[in-house]
Amino acid sequence: MIFYFSGTGNSLWVAKKLAELQDDQILFIPDLMNENSGPFSFTLKQDEMLGFVFPVYAWAPPKIVSEFINNLVITNMGEHYTYSVCTCGDHTGLTMNVLSANLQKRNIKLNSGFSVFMPNNYVVDYDLDSKELEHKKLEQAKQRMEDINHHLTNKTKDIFDCYSGSVPWFRTYIFNPYFNGFCLGTKKFQVKSNCISCGLCERICPTENIHLKNKYPTWRKDCTKCMACLHRCPVKAIQYGDKTGKRGQYYNPNV
Repeated sequence: MIFYFSGTGNSLWVAKKLAELQDDQILFIPDLMNENSGPFSFTLKQDEMLGFVFPVYAWAPPKIVSEFINNLVITNMGEHYTYSVCTCGDHTGLTMNVLSANLQKRNIKLNSGFSVFMPNNYVVDYDLDSKELEHKKLEQAKQRMEDINHHLTNKTKDIFDCYSGSVPWFRTYIFNPYFNGFCLGTKKFQVKSNCISCGLCERICPTENIHLKNKYPTWRKDCTKCMACLHRCPVKAIQYGDKTGKRGQYYNPNV
């Protein structure tokens, strides 16, 4: 059983690849949370592993993932093997430490954790990777998944293979709370006049935060900053602030 969250397809690709390699099923966290407010109760099959796949947001798990785990109940946890794979543009900070602590509160022990480099997509503050680097990361990710699959098949314990980067404690425990507290606002979202009112942004928003008003998207306050609306707009009508228009769009080409 693999719980996953993804905005622009990188973590979706990882979750699908793991499901293929391990003959497992994937469950989209926002769908589960939109169905009810929790608790989210599940029972594992005999020898079934428990997996979590998500992108790193400001050097920690996305807020929506932490909120899901805070209400997660595994009725027969026992000795079932638990792992996580996070995707990142370059480094993870202490993401797995945060995840492990959250899981421990639910009486779930995180046995292993891995990171997979993927193309950058947070165009609010950064440029997209060059096409050459994007291609390189996507190709390297394929081999990385084979390596991770080897550890999962053997249920290797106490292996946490993530590139934490510089000053990880500060990034995860000082900047991330600031990000969650002050950087998830939606006031800077803009809709250009070339919007075709297709409604795609409304349909794909994981928190059901976007609604069409007079045929144009409007944002409420429950935003994860996944930027799926911006990256997947077919006419590039959605922007955030005054810089994203020059930074392009990205969606994993393999999903």
